Amino acid sequence: MRDYKKLDVWRKAHEMNMFIKKDIAPKFPKDERFELTSQLTRASLSIPLNIVEGCGRFTDKDFAHFLDTALGSTNEIDYCCLCASELKYISDEDYIKVNKSINEVRAMLISFLKFLRKGGGKTLNPTP
Repeated sequence: MRDYKKLDVWRKAHEMNMFIKKDIAPKFPKDERFELTSQLTRASLSIPLNIVEGCGRFTDKDFAHFLDTALGSTNEIDYCCLCASELKYISDEDYIKVNKSINEVRAMLISFLKFLRKGGGKTLNPTP
């Protein structure tokens, strides 16, 4: 099994999740608590969680499946933040900062997926 804490992509996804939870979501109006706020924070948490869950799998194929799910969540966050920006829930500065982070995490996930699918990762076998 891989140690997720050693993966740069997990670290970056964790940082992004913390930024969204501490600095972005609290700025949303209370009436968005069960809609946009909830959707954004769940999608944000989904990325590092899927990386962590994938690290517990024994094959690159299984790991890649969880990275694919994490990648989908980057698109979900991207759209939630676009909505928040257009609704003026967050400043242009915050939108630019979170969008940069989303794009970095997305690029790292894509790169890691390509690496795994080319056989660059190590297939892990459970020890008897």
